Amino acid sequence: MTSLARAVETAAGPGTVLGFDFGEKRVGVAVGEHALGLAHPLSTIEFEDRERRLAAIDRLVAEWRPSQFVVGLPLAADGSEHEMTRRCRRFSRQLEARYRLPVELVDERYSSVSAEEALRAQGVDLRAGKHLIDAAAAQIILQGYFDAASRR
Repeated sequence: MTSLARAVETAAGPGTVLGFDFGEKRVGVAVGEHALGLAHPLSTIEFEDRERRLAAIDRLVAEWRPSQFVVGLPLAADGSEHEMTRRCRRFSRQLEARYRLPVELVDERYSSVSAEEALRAQGVDLRAGKHLIDAAAAQIILQGYFDAASRR
């Protein structure tokens, strides 16, 4: 194991991490490993109702068996909180209570914009691949978490 991988594991614990870009209509999901410090887009959950959304997350948790979650926290450009911030915090508390796993909140400002730019650069038609933006945003959020953990 490299010294970087050891530092990441020491800072955050070993195992798989699921990252979320929470939205009212869609939730982007990414997956990564603490040991590698790399995030990958996984899927987009497109259920607005809470129960179906949580059932989809149940399936992901059963498949990936994460050691923790990372959730992007939407903040205004000036860092202040708004209604979506409160909804995202509620979603995080639901994850923590349902799965008994730690949840880290990460500033997600501009993650969707960055995801759109990256997908556009890859030639993805964003009108046809809107669901890809959410998974890519979750990847950006989770990668930001890993990058910050490696600097600690």
